[in-house]
Amino acid sequence: MDDAQLLRYSRQILLPQVGINAQERLLKSNVLIIGLGGLGSPVAMYLAAAGVGHLLLCDFDVVELSNLQRQIIHNTDDIGQSKVESARDSLFALNPLVKMTLLQQLDNDALAEQISQVDVVLDCTDNLPTRFAINQACVDTQTPLVSGAAIRMEGQISVFRQDQSDSPCYRCLYSNEDALKETCTQTGILAPIVGIIGSLQALEAMKLIMNVGKTLTGQLLLFDALNMEINTIKLLKNPNCPVCH
Repeated sequence: MDDAQLLRYSRQILLPQVGINAQERLLKSNVLIIGLGGLGSPVAMYLAAAGVGHLLLCDFDVVELSNLQRQIIHNTDDIGQSKVESARDSLFALNPLVKMTLLQQLDNDALAEQISQVDVVLDCTDNLPTRFAINQACVDTQTPLVSGAAIRMEGQISVFRQDQSDSPCYRCLYSNEDALKETCTQTGILAPIVGIIGSLQALEAMKLIMNVGKTLTGQLLLFDALNMEINTIKLLKNPNCPVCH
């Protein structure tokens, strides 16, 4: 790191759990963020600000007016622009040192190949088929997956690590393909909810990369904003899981 980098990341480097070595691991890391909406916005911004060396940004959508209530990486002037391009511009303004690769299309056939080249995947999508496809690719490549979801005034987050034999996968949690069909387009969402869950996703990804602390592997954190309650439940591998067994 040069003097400018040391100054930029100094508040992290001061932490005894981080220091120079863990910050260097961040700078050398490759992270795939799938979805640049409500969850992906804080994820991308915090990881860029923290010094992740290479962010791969994946989203096929364009910015719409209704996004701006919660998707804070985009602004009014970005309406009609692709989300990956809008996100790139915001992140470059935040930290021009971060390398970015834009992926506006990533079909299932290319997904595993792309995921095999990164250190961590963050699932910030909002539909179950895509989440299942991401999970399958992460299982196949044994790539850590940080999965978050939010709707109405609730959110959840977990970490899935197929490089650990006792870790469940996302499909262990949701075996029913007909589950979770609701989206915030149908039911609504309070803006800060995605900010909270997305920030936690960024935190878990950083901990994985830096190899510090305890992550939510094998646990599901549930956040109830209406009653301001946080609960964590243990997740077990499903012996009948069609993906990881």
